[in-house]
Amino acid sequence: MRSRLSGCGIVGRWLVEERELDVAQVLAGLHEPVPEGHRSGLIALVGRPNTGKSTLLNRVVGTKVAIVTPVPGTTRNAIRGVLTTDDAQLVFLDTPGLAKPRTLLARRLNDLVRDTWAGVDLLCFITDVAAGIGPGDAFLARELADVSTPVIAVANKIDRLSPKERMLPELAKLEQLGSPFGGFADIVPVSAHSGDNVDRLVEVLTSHLPEGPRLFAGGQVSDQPERQLAAEILREKLIEAARDELPHSIAVTVDEVAPDPERDDLLRIDAVIHVERESQKPIVIGRGGEQLKAAATAARTELETIFGSKVYLSTHVRVAKEWQRDPKQLGRLGY
Repeated sequence: MRSRLSGCGIVGRWLVEERELDVAQVLAGLHEPVPEGHRSGLIALVGRPNTGKSTLLNRVVGTKVAIVTPVPGTTRNAIRGVLTTDDAQLVFLDTPGLAKPRTLLARRLNDLVRDTWAGVDLLCFITDVAAGIGPGDAFLARELADVSTPVIAVANKIDRLSPKERMLPELAKLEQLGSPFGGFADIVPVSAHSGDNVDRLVEVLTSHLPEGPRLFAGGQVSDQPERQLAAEILREKLIEAARDELPHSIAVTVDEVAPDPERDDLLRIDAVIHVERESQKPIVIGRGGEQLKAAATAARTELETIFGSKVYLSTHVRVAKEWQRDPKQLGRLGY
């Protein structure tokens, strides 16, 4: 469980290199002195789609490590984010929303979520109390029936709860969801959007972690490879641009992130945007190429901030026919 650091390097505060590293250098970063009683562990963020898992991860870590859009099902990978305090290190895994699958991609994402449960110290069950505790939450609770890992319930989006008198009834419903696995170890209401009560959540999570050393060097906040990070940022901007037209049909791969051979201050990123049908290409590109240009410009601007370097981002739109249902296509796209 604690050996998942191979192949990671550092760019700024990100673990984003894919080249091999000297193991001694990695271990030197992990063996930082910590106080007696220091706690550490892996915490999986689980919940139905659109409960605010990625927003909560970004809020807790204090910087953006996971893309966020209003579209349910945006998260497709288990993204790690790291919070280091004086007395603890919390390593969060942001997982895709668990839901009844309609495609092979959805089934594989559900399998990914379940696979994380066995290798973590805590499960953080995130619900949207503003929308109300519903069948999707109950479905996930039943899925956790055989899990022995402690489960902390998070009642998210309390800032959107109206009227406020709904809080206690919703918390009572949430408490009942814990019956399949013996009850929640704690229930914490928060607002990932505003930050309300998030500090309290961190305290609760820390109290349930085992004592142990740091798993990551103190300044590191994520371990996404450069190519995955660039692909995710571009996909976020494309989803925002496409809105409701085809967000789930878009996949992004990055062939290369490399220094420009002629300019030391420039990174070159070659990205491919995959859609399922030829008719979807004009939707992504937009009239006169304006929509794709706007999304790529927004992605490039954000990547320049993350990498601390000028970025040249090239994009190509290709058809991967019905890729969400094709096992070979899914494999090529990293799913």
